[in-house]
Formats: sequence, structure tokens, C-alpha cells
Amino acid sequence: STMFLTIGVMFCMNDILLPIVKERFTLSYVEATFIQMSFYIVYILWPLRIMRTIELYGYKKNIIGAMVICIAGCLLFVPAYFLESYLLILLGVFIISTGVTVVNVAANPYAALLGTPDGAHVRLNFVQAFSRVGYAATPLVASMLIYSGAANEPRIHIPYLVLAGMILLVVIFMSVFKMKDFKPLAAEKISVFKIFKKSRDYPQLYYGIPTMFFYVGAEACTSGFFISYITTHDYSQETAATFLTFYYVLAAFFALVGAWLLRIIQPGSLLSVFGAGMVVCYALVIWGPESIAPFALTGLGGFLSIMFPTVFSLAIENLSDFTEKGSALLNFAIVGGAVFPPLQGFIADTEGINLSYIVPAACIAVVTAYGIYTGAGKPKTEGRKGKLRFCHAKPLVKRH
Repeated sequence: STMFLTIGVMFCMNDILLPIVKERFTLSYVEATFIQMSFYIVYILWPLRIMRTIELYGYKKNIIGAMVICIAGCLLFVPAYFLESYLLILLGVFIISTGVTVVNVAANPYAALLGTPDGAHVRLNFVQAFSRVGYAATPLVASMLIYSGAANEPRIHIPYLVLAGMILLVVIFMSVFKMKDFKPLAAEKISVFKIFKKSRDYPQLYYGIPTMFFYVGAEACTSGFFISYITTHDYSQETAATFLTFYYVLAAFFALVGAWLLRIIQPGSLLSVFGAGMVVCYALVIWGPESIAPFALTGLGGFLSIMFPTVFSLAIENLSDFTEKGSALLNFAIVGGAVFPPLQGFIADTEGINLSYIVPAACIAVVTAYGIYTGAGKPKTEGRKGKLRFCHAKPLVKRH
């Protein structure tokens, strides 16, 4: 749970970092989005290699190793600050993201395995709730740490030093306490191209992969340019951080509301409704009056809340033995977070930051279309009351 808290902080720090480096290094919006590119590009480089490493060394060792990698990335911000090197900042972000990627691949199944199978969903929801706490707490706390020095000079290395200390505690806890370890059974080696070709047999996955690509692009754009957008509407940096905090609080709250709504509404239908709500909010962000636009931007957090898990679950529904490979393809699609921010940055540089939000709006239009597509089909049911049928694969791990 503590580890998931630090993961939420690491993700949110990119949103704080982008406007600061833009001003400090006198960058264009496109150049500032190298922060997002450095963070998300790893999703196309490492996932298959990480899977092989987990097969060799198990979940626990990989998670501890990933946390050590994150510490190294955080500590790199110290020389980056004193040498005033944007290149070192980008390298630090890249190293942190490498560790986070390992955690994304290994930590969720590890949490599921730490206990009885019937409690897996409870454990996963519990630990992931801490990542949302990390998201919500970071804007205000990080801004306070960054601007606490003399002359209000942004000390970007301070929150990363605090974060490195938090992660070190996680490493110590996981090393000292006798937590069980597990290894997945070695899978047959297969190329990404062959896996993607096979995905054509599963339309919900085949169309879900580009949908995930566009969704992550929209999320990275929305939060990455958030503070810059708010400050251009005559709000201070501190007020902008407060807006961002409410953005993530709404995301956490509506994640719970969405989980309840999914019990009575078909996932594709709920996805399309939330997507339509986002398009309306983006329209207000782009063309709405200045008194409303910042609140419309903040409200996007509520609609974004259910999208990642809903797209993911719809895409892998009824894949049976192809589920793991489908999940790997969806992880590759997260690279969308590296593709769309530079495009938004180009529009922000040439046409203004308001109009730049047309990029995530177009991405969410694709997500909405996927919701309509999946919502139009009848869910496969079994038994009384039309309960959804789940396919349970054979155990994929062996205990040590």
C-alpha cells in the first residue's frame, strides 16, 4: 500500500514539473512535453523484457529492484538542479518511469497473490486506493516543498529527495518483513507482431488497443498542461495546484461512484456517457467563458476516473487463454502518453493553450466511440439474473 502511494506521487510529479521546467529553461510547450515523452516512452521499450525478468526472479525481487531504480532516478534531480541541466531532468524522469513500469507489470498480480483468492479483488482495490491518495496529495505538498526556499526560487529536487526517502522505506519494509514470493510459469516466447495479429480474432481487444492508446494520450495531455492552463487564466501557481488537487480528488471520488454504477449499467454504455461528458467539458475549456473554463477543466477528473479500468476490462473480456497477451498489448498502448502531448504542445505554441485542448478532446471522442461500440453488443451471460460470466484460467504461478 505504501509502495502504491509512492507510485501515485511519481505520476503526479510530472504534472508539477512540466510548467516549472518550461519557465526555468525558457522552453516552448513542445520542448516542455519531453517530460511526458520521457515518462511514457518506456512502455514500448520494456514490457516484454520485464515479463521475462519476472519469470526468472519472481515478483518480489523485481518490485524491490524497481523501487531501487526509482530511487536512483529521484536522486538524479539533485545534480540536475545544481547543474541546471534539462537533460539530466529528462534522464531522471526516464529512470523513474522504468521502475514504475516494472511495478505496473509486477505489483498488481503480486498483491492479488498475497492472500486467499477470494480476497484478491478487495486487496487490489485497497492498495490502488493509496495511489489515488498519492495523486491527490502531491500538487499541494510538492508545490509547498518546491517554493519554500528564499526568493521563491523553485527547488525541484526537494520533493524528489523526500520521495526517495519514502521509497527507501518501502524497500526496507519489503526486504525485512518475510513476505512470500511467487514466480509465474515461463511462457512461450512470441513476437509482439504475432500477438497483435492474433488479436484480430477478438474485436473488443483489437479495437480496445488503439482506444487505450488514445485514452492515455488524453489523460497525459489533460493533466500535463493543467497548471499552465490555469495560470494563463490569471491564477497563481498555488491556486493552480489547488485546482489540480481537486481534479484528482474528483477522480478518486467518481472512481467509487463508477464502481457502483457498473453494477447497474453496462460498462460500454457508462464509458460512452462519461466520454460525452468529457467532450462537453473540453468544449468549455476551449471556448467557454474564463469564469467557467478552469472549473470545467477540473471537472474532467471525475469523468476520467473510470476510463482506464473500464477500457482495460472491456478489451480483455472473454479472451480466455489469450488474456495475458492481450494485457501485454494494452500495456504497450500506454505509449500514447508520449505521442499526444507534443502535438498539444505544438498547438499551444502556435494557437494558444486553450485551443490545444482540442487534442485530448479528439482522443476522448475515440474512447466514446469505443464505448458505443461495446455497449451496442449484448454481454454474454450465464445463469439466473443475467450475471456476467468470467473465464477462470489455470493457475499461472507457483509458490516458493
